[in-house]
Amino acid sequence: MANHSSAEKRNRQRIKRTARNRAVKSSVRTLTKKVRTAVAGKDVATAETALTSAVVALAKARTKGVLHKKTASRRIARLAAAVHKAKKAV
Repeated sequence: MANHSSAEKRNRQRIKRTARNRAVKSSVRTLTKKVRTAVAGKDVATAETALTSAVVALAKARTKGVLHKKTASRRIARLAAAVHKAKKAV
């Protein structure tokens, strides 16, 4: 355990940051799952609305530093491609 006041503060900050990052990652995963299930169910309208909210969440997670820039870009691109493919199939 930390012995110095500065180390104790860093530990408190780490705990807060970890909780915040975990919450953001969880919400991003949920929104991504909504897009994937809509695409799997061939529901294009729902998939498009879910895609917009997922893209916003991924971009925000990127700016907050929760996700790496390229990770967020890759996930957005893959979700958009899946929705586009589903739209073409219908």
